[in-house]
Amino acid sequence: MGANPKLFLRRLFRLAALLVLLDYAAEASEFNPYKVLGVSTHSSQAEIKKAYKQLAREWHPDKNKDPGAEDMFIKITKSYEILSNEERRANYDRFGQTDENQHHGQAPQGFRHFHDSFYFDQSFFHFTQSTRDFTDSKHLLRYEHYMNEVVPDSFKRPYLIKITSEWCFTCIHIEPIWKETVQELEAVGVGIGVVDIGYEKRLANHLGAHRTPSILGLINGKVTFFHYAISREHLRQFVESLLPQRLVEKVTDYNYLQFLNGWREENKPSVLLFDTVPTVPLLYKLTSFAYRDFVRFGYVDQGLTETTSILQQFNINTYAPTMLLFKENTEKPADVIQFRGMKKQIIDEFVSNNRFLLVPRLVNQKVFDELCPVKQFHRRRKYCVLLITGEDEAFVSVNDAFFDFASSNTKEVLRFAYVYQRQQQPLCDTLLKNEDMSPPQVIILERRSAAGKVLYRTVTGGWNGSDEDKHRLHEQLELLQRDPSFLTYDAMLPELNNEFASMFLIQWANVAYDYLSQMYFDLLHSNWREMMPIVSLIFSALFILFGTVIIQAFSDSGEEKPPKQKAKESPKTAESSPNAENTSSFFSSRPPKKNFVEVTELTDVTYTSNLVRLRPGHINVVLVLTEASKQVLLKKFAKEVYSFSGSHTLHYSFLNVDKHIQWMDTLLELAPDARPLDDEEVEGTSSCKQDYTGYVLALNGHKKYFCLFRPVFTGEEPDCSRSSDEDGGAARVRSRSSSRQRASTLQIHHKLDRLSLWMERLMEGTLPRHYVPAWPDLHSITPQK
Repeated sequence: MGANPKLFLRRLFRLAALLVLLDYAAEASEFNPYKVLGVSTHSSQAEIKKAYKQLAREWHPDKNKDPGAEDMFIKITKSYEILSNEERRANYDRFGQTDENQHHGQAPQGFRHFHDSFYFDQSFFHFTQSTRDFTDSKHLLRYEHYMNEVVPDSFKRPYLIKITSEWCFTCIHIEPIWKETVQELEAVGVGIGVVDIGYEKRLANHLGAHRTPSILGLINGKVTFFHYAISREHLRQFVESLLPQRLVEKVTDYNYLQFLNGWREENKPSVLLFDTVPTVPLLYKLTSFAYRDFVRFGYVDQGLTETTSILQQFNINTYAPTMLLFKENTEKPADVIQFRGMKKQIIDEFVSNNRFLLVPRLVNQKVFDELCPVKQFHRRRKYCVLLITGEDEAFVSVNDAFFDFASSNTKEVLRFAYVYQRQQQPLCDTLLKNEDMSPPQVIILERRSAAGKVLYRTVTGGWNGSDEDKHRLHEQLELLQRDPSFLTYDAMLPELNNEFASMFLIQWANVAYDYLSQMYFDLLHSNWREMMPIVSLIFSALFILFGTVIIQAFSDSGEEKPPKQKAKESPKTAESSPNAENTSSFFSSRPPKKNFVEVTELTDVTYTSNLVRLRPGHINVVLVLTEASKQVLLKKFAKEVYSFSGSHTLHYSFLNVDKHIQWMDTLLELAPDARPLDDEEVEGTSSCKQDYTGYVLALNGHKKYFCLFRPVFTGEEPDCSRSSDEDGGAARVRSRSSSRQRASTLQIHHKLDRLSLWMERLMEGTLPRHYVPAWPDLHSITPQK
């Protein structure tokens, strides 16, 4: 043996490995998840889940008082964890692996020794999940379970979650504190979860947990990390800090009447807890969080001198905590419980059974669904007796009579409620459409589907609150319980309006306050890993906001700045613009929506809407014509601008210069740089009537500027010659002869030959802009003498 030590060591390691495998086999034979759940090896996931739920309800320690119930419940949970995970189930079927031996058969995680046939891994030293406490095993979370069950449940109660791993030695040090805290908090209703970062990396990454141990809280789907020293008191305070502020109102002699009378406005019962401790108990806060949508909660400190009157008013025993529940009657509680040891189950049952007023108002769809549930089984029929009424004082006596009737008919199958017709108009119109009725009316209905289908019937004779009306309603309710076919009408009800939607801004402000508080808390503790998503989101939003403002500011300033090009420069011709064809195809790429151009006449009736009050960014293209040239120029104008008619910001009009030549003169006088060059250089032309036929104006009514298109010269000049008197008659004869010669070859519609090129420059924004202080009035211009 001394001569061959390597052979001896090899045999020794093989013997040790054999003993470990035998130990695993013995442990695996004692635990069979299929036998625990009572299913076969071929059972589907649905069958396994069904069996798990049945056994979990049967062996839950809170319901089963058997001494071995807790151990059995842990085995059931453990079996379901193995069989619900396809990979772990396959490993168990192939290798018999459970939580205690799941590393066997997998790729080695330790290091190779002398030969490939043997290696060290963590199972050799017994650092496996068998060392995990039963408390942790019961609360292990998987990603699917967390997303589908824990997150929705966090809107009813907070969760305390521990992030751990098998090789976390620090986790062992906090284990006693964690176990005591779990026992305390779980008893009052706090949800507990444990995430093994080695097996649920996806869930750990989703939570933002990257180190062990970590403790975090979950409420309303929002994760908050714990940053203080781990102690029982700190963890308790952390859970309390997760709860929203103002869940429980402090009530004294000065405000108790106001608190109790709040049922009318908030449509909720009120609960008062009387106790001698100065702070609100955590159990009471958790209850108020779970039922905050249905019940209002108040707390009375019996040790204060300011609560003496209220203690005497309701004859409160100061030796034990007391809970009073008030509904419509604020002088007498509807239910009372008194106990020395506060138990969650007792408080939940007390509040749950009284979460509605005797006759609540249907204020949203959630209340309607809870109060009048959909029919599921014949023995569980529930009928909703609904009063359609109003909010005016004239309906007060009618509503009180309905409340008195409901108070004397408290049967389990009947639920009484009322709605205000003005607040729930669609619902009332649907129920009253078969008969011409007006409020107040009483309707008996039964819900048949969650989609809104109901069977209903209106109580004959209406409802005035008289004894006769009460007797008639009582008879019809008795008949309904004997014969369900009494409800003869059916309808599909619309979803109810949320009458508390106006409180959205307040709720949004509270949420924003919570997020800001969390940001400050994270900054205080330098938790940058968890803060980075929020910081990145804020900076991205600010960048987009300020970037948009800056771009808009520069674009506006560019539009307001007059063009540098002088007004005297004439529009470029086709020869001087080699890129005109490409530009035209670019700006005319949007196809016209119609096969015609809609052109309206600019008159004193349409002047305001088409120019003065034209929307910002919109331009009206106006053709100036005469009565004689109207038909010819309109056809040519439509042909030239048709390719631009697909633009949403361009509008087309025409101006009859025979009627409104004074408007044209005044407009050009307001913009001297837009007047023809000939008129400025030639004297003695004031008596000559200017011909505006074929002019086109692009009018921007909002920014008070226009662009001008001067028509192509066709040889048709006015009778007044452009020559001065000094030129003599010979010049006039030559001019008239030349005019007649050109007029014989050119027609009037050629005045608009280059309009399409001008339109392209208009779309480019390169045309000169002539600004005016104000638009001249179309119908109040004094005629020229």
